[in-house]
Amino acid sequence: MSSGSSTETLTGAEAVRAQRNRILSELLGDLRSLAAAAVATMRDEIPAYAAQSPDFHADVRDQVVKHYRAKLAVLLEERTVTFEDIAFTRRASMRRARAGVELADYINAFRVGQQVFWQSVVDRAGHTPAGREAALSLASPLMRYCDFASTHAANAYMEFQQYAAAEAVRESRDLLETLLAGGVPTRGRELAAAQAHGLAARTQLLVVVAALAGSPSAVTTGPDRGADARHAACAAIARTGGNGTRTLSVVRQSEIVAIPVLGPGADPGGLCDRLQEVLEGLAGEGVRLAMGVSTVAAGPAQIPQAYQEARAVLDFVPEEGGVAALPRITPFQYLALKADDTARHLVDPRITALLSEDRARGGVLTATIRAFAAADLNLRAAAERLQIHPNTAQYRMRRIQERTGRSLRSISDLVDLLVAIALQDSLPTNSGRERLATATNEGRGRADVRSFHEPR
Repeated sequence: MSSGSSTETLTGAEAVRAQRNRILSELLGDLRSLAAAAVATMRDEIPAYAAQSPDFHADVRDQVVKHYRAKLAVLLEERTVTFEDIAFTRRASMRRARAGVELADYINAFRVGQQVFWQSVVDRAGHTPAGREAALSLASPLMRYCDFASTHAANAYMEFQQYAAAEAVRESRDLLETLLAGGVPTRGRELAAAQAHGLAARTQLLVVVAALAGSPSAVTTGPDRGADARHAACAAIARTGGNGTRTLSVVRQSEIVAIPVLGPGADPGGLCDRLQEVLEGLAGEGVRLAMGVSTVAAGPAQIPQAYQEARAVLDFVPEEGGVAALPRITPFQYLALKADDTARHLVDPRITALLSEDRARGGVLTATIRAFAAADLNLRAAAERLQIHPNTAQYRMRRIQERTGRSLRSISDLVDLLVAIALQDSLPTNSGRERLATATNEGRGRADVRSFHEPR
């Protein structure tokens, strides 16, 4: 009885082995159609794969064939999968990463391939007990193969992504240094990188220099504790590019340097608005920036000068941060912001005294001077801007003339008053935010005078 039982068990094991070899041999003879079915299922279930080109799908099919062949070899030889069995996976992983396939989609493709393979095993097992047991005996080794292969594929994918990111950063840095040195890329990787960022020979562009608020724009010494904040800001600025391009943006020691391009006929003011939005968004995340923006440069050859402009205008930004954008500032305002004590000493003391007193009292006379100039010396239009009666505006003008000896209807006298106002706005004792707001609003041609009130 015992001997008979042993013979039955041995006979059953042989039957299972025979069925197992039959299933695997059939699969081996049907590799191409099996791989085609797997790729078709991937396209149905993974949108990122469906959106790819025929060449991509052919490459995936070739990889599926290689995996199925390696899998069958391991199963037929009844051994454990090794890295040598799946060495081809590394290059395929790099190609998927280069094609822009997300890691989750790539690993999902492994799941689909395994699912199709297992379903084929079940279909070929048939309905006999030996066939079903043979299929079950393949389940565990199939899972081990899939786990092993997908893990190594994911590692290779991540390694390539890290390499590609580091390579892209290195290329961006090299390109920026070439541009800041006055060079213009003409061939090779630098030319390709320049074209990717929209930097053509005649492209209009701006140069942006940013630093963490409260930090000098020059290189700081000691341990750098703001690296994460700088890289976050750099990535945010890189997204401000228009015209379908990504802005060249690089962390350069303690500063961030970016070169956004302007599309044909684009207004630099719109780009300045986007930069302002970036600054406000970063402030909400606890990253405060001081940002300087150059004038419009006509092509990469003017980048060195534009960089100096953007770096110099950082001096206008208050300690709490902000944007000093030269496209928003008139030459008149820029000269006032850059003026030294000698320029202020040249102002008539009577004008200085009036403006100081007026600022302490709310600035209504200063607002009247600005509004009258903005209205092209039209009293009624100036009164409308100030939301006061024309008689009130006339009264203020008389007071200004009595105190300073300057008539607002005289171009020469009006210029003296405007220069004095601009110089007062630029005093270090005033808030940097107020200085920039004044310059920016006037540069946009919409000085806000509604904050000034006086009984009518």
